[in-house]
Amino acid sequence: MVKKFLYFAYGSNMLTKRIHINNPTAEWKDIGLLKNFRLDFLTHSKRWGGCSATIVPTENYSVWGVVWELHECNMTTLDCQEGVADKLYFPLMVDVETPSGQIINCRVYQQCKDPDEHVKLRLLPNHRRPSPLYIETILKGAKENKLPTEYIKFLETIPHNKYSGEYNIGLPLNEI
Repeated sequence: MVKKFLYFAYGSNMLTKRIHINNPTAEWKDIGLLKNFRLDFLTHSKRWGGCSATIVPTENYSVWGVVWELHECNMTTLDCQEGVADKLYFPLMVDVETPSGQIINCRVYQQCKDPDEHVKLRLLPNHRRPSPLYIETILKGAKENKLPTEYIKFLETIPHNKYSGEYNIGLPLNEI
């Protein structure tokens, strides 16, 4: 029997095409809410041309995302994609609540460095903003998986950095 694990995606891996690039065993399980964490952007990603998403422990905030079930063989590919060996992100286990109220324990990734200050995302300084393609990928994943409308509206308020260079995301841009 194949061992599996649950993974909570809140960034680009919410989009099915994106997670399947490196993790072909990923199967959609549900959407979920991670409580007492906030979404933020901090570390610049050469791949995406802007800052990538992270979660930061913060009381009374929450982050919506997608719960994927993956074969254990993809834990290594997921760790590699998230830059664990390079100390960009670290994995942790968190409780995620599904819309039906079920609490499930999932693997998630948090950047190793937390922002020095908590800034409302719509007011992010340019050096902490995601690229247009990255925020578009997050939004497509949120819409594809039918995250709550209010959360999608919140994501739509996040400004991008106006990056217009090349991307190295492993997928043709017309497929995003």
